[in-house]
Amino acid sequence: MRTLLLSVLLLLAACQSQPALAPVPQWQSPEGREHADLGQIIDLRSGTHLTPEQLVTRLATAPRVLVGEQHDNPDHHALQLWLLGALEARRPQGSLLLEMLAASQQPQVDDVKQQLREGLQIADLPKALEWSNGWPWALYGPIVHHGLAQDYPLRAANLDRAEIMAIYRQQPLLRGKASTAAAVQEPLLAQIRESHCDKLPISQLPAMLAVQQQRDRRMAEQLLKAPLPAMLLAGAYHVRQDLGVPLHLRDLGAPSSTQVLILSEVGKPVTAEQADYVWYTAALPPEDHCAQFR
Repeated sequence: MRTLLLSVLLLLAACQSQPALAPVPQWQSPEGREHADLGQIIDLRSGTHLTPEQLVTRLATAPRVLVGEQHDNPDHHALQLWLLGALEARRPQGSLLLEMLAASQQPQVDDVKQQLREGLQIADLPKALEWSNGWPWALYGPIVHHGLAQDYPLRAANLDRAEIMAIYRQQPLLRGKASTAAAVQEPLLAQIRESHCDKLPISQLPAMLAVQQQRDRRMAEQLLKAPLPAMLLAGAYHVRQDLGVPLHLRDLGAPSSTQVLILSEVGKPVTAEQADYVWYTAALPPEDHCAQFR
């Protein structure tokens, strides 16, 4: 009886010692404010609905956390920054990896981080990082600023342009059974065709698929090198368990302890095959990116 009572008291003390979470950011995107799924966090294995604090508690025990975003949704970037801060408050963060940083930028990232550590001021941070205009700084700047200010490393997770062009010229052999299965490559090809409005010549599809999968392989390799616990921020397709980085981690022999959270706009369902958790956010107005080609 005394042992049971002591265990309960220790559990209560541990719960009380956890720092309170900061408020979840308010929605910025205009659509779906009345949707029943807005703000819902779901454990996709069990169907259980979680609070933000319950999600943080679960992710805090994972050595690797992969967070998938829709690149142009400001709510996803705000939630990523909130989640990173919440996890840092629960346990030491080992590293942060970004799809938006290419391998060739790592020296600039390390140099800027050292300058900031020494108290130096950097007038034009995007220029110092050789930041790509393809990733809007207004969306990504806050998470980059945060990562640079921390003691843990900020790592580039993507291929650089020279590597991508080399893959276009000659597709390398991708090793591993999980990532090379037809059930993986065929949906990826379909997604590539759709995202390019079915305007890509068929002859280019093998090269495009190779680039997509070599990006995923690089992210997996960087995760395996990164200090733990590690967090990767990338597009939702890259982190999907059925198509992306988790398959490459498996092919590289990593233990199956990675947790995947996908941030998804309401009306865009996520399944248990794709992720461990989904957090449904407000949506941007629908846009037909292929209208110009019709």
